Amino acid sequence: MKKFYLSLLASALLSIVILGWLIDAFSQQTHHTEDEFALQSKILMGFSQQIIAQPLDKRVRFTQNLAEQFSLPLTYRATQSLALPASLLTQMRAPGGLILEDQQGFYLLYTNTQLSPFHLKLRLEKLHQQEQHNDMLLTLLFYAGLCVFMGFIIAPLANRLGVVNDAAKKFAVGDLSARIKVSHFTYIKDVERTFNRMASQIEKLLDENKLMASSLSHDIRTPIACLRFGLDAAIDCHDEDKIKHYLARMESDLDQMESMLKSYLAFATLEQQANQLTYSNTLMNDYLATIINQLAPKLANQTIDLELVSDNENLTADLHWLARAITNLLNNACDFAHSRIVLTAKRQGHIITFIVEDDGPGIAQQNWHKVFSPFFQEQNHRNRADQSYGLGLAIVAKVADWHHGTIKLGKSERLGGACFTLKIHNHE
Repeated sequence: MKKFYLSLLASALLSIVILGWLIDAFSQQTHHTEDEFALQSKILMGFSQQIIAQPLDKRVRFTQNLAEQFSLPLTYRATQSLALPASLLTQMRAPGGLILEDQQGFYLLYTNTQLSPFHLKLRLEKLHQQEQHNDMLLTLLFYAGLCVFMGFIIAPLANRLGVVNDAAKKFAVGDLSARIKVSHFTYIKDVERTFNRMASQIEKLLDENKLMASSLSHDIRTPIACLRFGLDAAIDCHDEDKIKHYLARMESDLDQMESMLKSYLAFATLEQQANQLTYSNTLMNDYLATIINQLAPKLANQTIDLELVSDNENLTADLHWLARAITNLLNNACDFAHSRIVLTAKRQGHIITFIVEDDGPGIAQQNWHKVFSPFFQEQNHRNRADQSYGLGLAIVAKVADWHHGTIKLGKSERLGGACFTLKIHNHE
């Protein structure tokens, strides 16, 4: 929008300057007083030659006769009656005479050596109607030109706003794929990109909500069925030891349901954390060593060797959520690795790359684009973890998105198992 404001201001100032200059030039060309009264000056010069040819005592009467015959306000007066500076008195002797203006109009004064000490005065009336017409025409031309300039600037904006409006209407009636094709020639590129990001985010949230509702309704059926079975068995049973056994199993099922609901609700509110990120700076080696140390008991229990390959560079990110993402990747690797995991961290410019590889069976290629979806679990892989609802890698994808990065899955060329590549933008 800043581009639009600057363009609008610049075009307004430019149009005013250019139009003002053109109108002023036109006005000057059409309002030269000397040109307007050139004919009257010639007539006055002719009258002066006729008056000079008359005797001095008859000049006043002859001038009156000329004025009556030609219906002109012509007078013959003494020059000393004029309160004019010497410079203007000199101009009166020039060919064409001197033209002066007052509130009633103009008057033309002329004298020469033969007329001195008298001069001729010819009254010239203003053409009020013509001047008003010219002023109105110039005003209309100015505003018309200004409208053309403004229209040239605003028309592209109106067109792009129409595109945004059409996309918003499509989105409002349920077409969640409606997006704006961003143009390079637009003043509201930021607005268009913001709309596309908003639409993508809403579409993603709606898809996740649908998926979460479907997954929750599916996953909760098993513990509910177990509870129903245990309750029926406990009611029909008269053996106190079996009743306690059924109650213990029901308690376990309730714990599983509670854990499941907590995980689902935590993921449902995860998007709110995107606006609460806190960026901090640290060294990658120390940071990753701390994360690995927290996983040491699990690695030791499963006899897995974890190798760290890291550049000791500065890292600026939300360290809490980034640690959560890396921990999820390492936990996932622990669940499937046979004996070895390699964690690589490197920096290239403003991009920090984390690579987690394992020597496990890997993930089928047709599922590479699915593993980061919430609640997805590959059926042919049995997770060693006690409880898993397919949210770990979905959280990694969220954290990558928050840091303007990406997460990809492939096959490890070094170890043969899965290879996760997490890239984030280093906020310096």
